Amino acid sequence: MPLMGSLYVGSSGLQTSQGALNTTAHNLTNAGTDGYTRQQVQLGSRRYVTISVNPESVANKQYGLGVSYTRAKQIRDYFLDKTYRKESGRSMFYEVSTGVLEETETLFGELNGEAFGDTLSDFWTAVEELSKDPCSSVTQGMLVQRASEFLTRASSIYDGLSKYQDNLNKQVKQQVDKINAYGNQILDLNTRIRAIESGGIEHANDLRDLRNQILDELGELTDMTWKEDIMGNVSVQIEGVDFVKGTMCYEIALDRDATTGFYTPFWPQNASYTYLADGSKKYNIDGAEVFDLSREISSDLNTDIGGLKAMLLARGDHRANYTDIQDGNYDNISQSVLMNIQAEFDQLVHHMVTKFNSLLAEAAGVQQEPLEITLADGSKRTITNYAKDNVGGYLRAEDGSPIQLFQKITTAGYEKVQDIDGNVYWVYNEEDSAQADSLYTLTNLQINQELMQKPSTLGFRLPDGSEDEALMEKFKAAFNEEIYTLNPNVEKQNTFTEYYDDLVAQISNSGYVYRSIYSNQEDTVEAAFNAREQVVGVSDDEELSNMIKFQNSYNAASRYINVISEMLEHIISTLGT
Repeated sequence: MPLMGSLYVGSSGLQTSQGALNTTAHNLTNAGTDGYTRQQVQLGSRRYVTISVNPESVANKQYGLGVSYTRAKQIRDYFLDKTYRKESGRSMFYEVSTGVLEETETLFGELNGEAFGDTLSDFWTAVEELSKDPCSSVTQGMLVQRASEFLTRASSIYDGLSKYQDNLNKQVKQQVDKINAYGNQILDLNTRIRAIESGGIEHANDLRDLRNQILDELGELTDMTWKEDIMGNVSVQIEGVDFVKGTMCYEIALDRDATTGFYTPFWPQNASYTYLADGSKKYNIDGAEVFDLSREISSDLNTDIGGLKAMLLARGDHRANYTDIQDGNYDNISQSVLMNIQAEFDQLVHHMVTKFNSLLAEAAGVQQEPLEITLADGSKRTITNYAKDNVGGYLRAEDGSPIQLFQKITTAGYEKVQDIDGNVYWVYNEEDSAQADSLYTLTNLQINQELMQKPSTLGFRLPDGSEDEALMEKFKAAFNEEIYTLNPNVEKQNTFTEYYDDLVAQISNSGYVYRSIYSNQEDTVEAAFNAREQVVGVSDDEELSNMIKFQNSYNAASRYINVISEMLEHIISTLGT
């Protein structure tokens, strides 16, 4: 090797060692930085100079020009990243679900504060006291007061559940906005990384770290998959649909329900639309929803991944009531925590309200047998659940209608019908699940305002002047009838009190299950994180060892150059004279 050429070897050692020391220092500096990926120095040989070629020799006569600093490589494991992001998404799913159930337990007040069970107990106590002295204005007033407290507290709980739905709905919008922002950031980082690395010399490791942090965040919010191409671009799919691909970020849009205000995330590129008069688009999102919420939630099916999906499931798509449990509708709400509780709780109130109203209706002389009457216009009408004006009962209001303790806010409980002969009938307005204003549901209930002002209107005194003890026994029996079930999937029949106890137990048990799953999932995430940190994390001991190694390498290259320099000086100064 020419003596002057040896200087290339020495200088390459200095440059390479200096670069390696800089990389090691960078690792040590960012040892505690979230999202930082350890960088590993990769070295390569510079080109060789061929002196001669001899086919008969084992090798050509060559000498090298030293070592080169090839790159600072990020140390990551795709499979560990995939495992961590999948498990963190599952952990977030159960974290959200656990939080919803804890909030629900707080609303019912069974853990602290005023428990709804106490209100139910107070109502039962009022019924018992009334049965002892049914004609007392004091016990009558106590019954109406306790009924009012029961309805007020029940409405407060239902309103709390509805407000929590609204809160989750706001969070859905916030999370979708965040996801879209992440998608655009990934698109921007793809461009910047590609621009830096296109020359093949520099490596945008810090930008890659930022992109990986964003992918970690997306992994918590959604069921996300990603892939990096040869150019360094990352493409992302959410729920199996392209989200970031090429130069496009296909943002998630939100469809807002006109009635409830609830948002539904959907893919605009997969939805059909029509143009409105103002030029805006009206989307038909059927089949374009981001999440298929009808699928069974199961870890085996990987349908329990992502905090956003958990929010949508917990919130549901409407305010549920008792009709969602009837007529085969339960499957539509069974997987929604809030809708399930709303419907079962509203069903309890509905059972109690209609039961007590029906007992009062009996005392008012309401008949169940169908009766055909002729109206003033000559048409025929068959009526059921009716009371003839001033005939067959004593619990009537001043206008002759049967007295109800619980009334609907929007519509009357009984309709006044007059036949061709002038006879007046008070016909019960039957409930229709298709008409919300016809339902005895918590959003449409109030206490009879006349009874609130004058409870003694109830009287509970038969026409012969005696106390209506038979009705009192029916009141008490109503609390002891074991005929009510939580939902179609539960066979156990309960009294009112047992129904409520089972409802609370169901919430508590579900909360316990979710908390247990979440706790176990946290351990799984921590294990996956630690396994990944073994690869991507910075080890101070290892980096200090590398620093000593590269420092010695730097010193050796320096001494090598000094030796070559001394040899050249000797040749020039001594042999050249």
